[in-house]
Amino acid sequence: MNYKRLETFLWVATLGSFRRAAERQFTTQPAISSRIAALEEELGVKLFERGSGNISLTAKGQELLPYAEKIIFMSEQMRKKADEATSLSGLLRLGVSETIVHSWLPQFLNQLHTQLPNLDIELTVDVTVNLRKELLARSIDLGLFMGPMSEPSIANKELGEFPLVWVASSALNIPGRVISLHELTQWPIITYARNTRPYAEINTMLRSVEGPPARFFSSSSLAACLRLTLDGIGICSIPRAIVSEHLKSGELTEVKTGWTPKNLKFTASYSTAPYNPLAERAAQLAVDASQSE
Repeated sequence: MNYKRLETFLWVATLGSFRRAAERQFTTQPAISSRIAALEEELGVKLFERGSGNISLTAKGQELLPYAEKIIFMSEQMRKKADEATSLSGLLRLGVSETIVHSWLPQFLNQLHTQLPNLDIELTVDVTVNLRKELLARSIDLGLFMGPMSEPSIANKELGEFPLVWVASSALNIPGRVISLHELTQWPIITYARNTRPYAEINTMLRSVEGPPARFFSSSSLAACLRLTLDGIGICSIPRAIVSEHLKSGELTEVKTGWTPKNLKFTASYSTAPYNPLAERAAQLAVDASQSE
């Protein structure tokens, strides 16, 4: 039985589209149609119902899909055991939150290069809400973002936490004592983009403070947040790991308050259907890199 036809069967069933399956397998839509037709002829059954713009599994297709998944899984396991470094090659589409970019991402990429030398990386840096959508759409293979994801087809490996800290430029002369949230809102609040959990948590807390509403300078770029903070534009809520060197140098000072947002928890998340050994191996290397920090 032709392995490529079975693999194509899995991708069409997963993505629900001959076109998207062709993009995923770096081939043409007619080639995908030909493989499915040949597999249907070989098995003597119809696997898909083809409507106007819609593709769906037949009852027999649903019945046979788990067998194809198991064959692909066992084939990949056999290749992995035979020669992991050689067999795990190709393109890994990696989606990363900027928090990780500013911490242990270089160590992780170095490990990928060392242990999987035949691997090409396509890197996307974005906020978690967008990366989750990309992962569900199979537009990325592995996401390193705030997690976990509660989806039955998504596996999550914990990557640890990032404590947040309030910081400001030393030039602002923020009092060294503990200041109230009311006092905090005298300055613009610099933090993550509006469609993120840290922003929502900070906004919810500061809405309860008496007086004028807080002013937010929110951004999807932590580099921009850091630059604005260093320039004395406002007070920033940001992972301590990103500003530790600036705190040591005295460029930034920690602002003491009675409340800070919750730690940011990150996961390496990837789809398990169909089985993707590249994403699985890379996720474990991400765990190793995060623990070495």
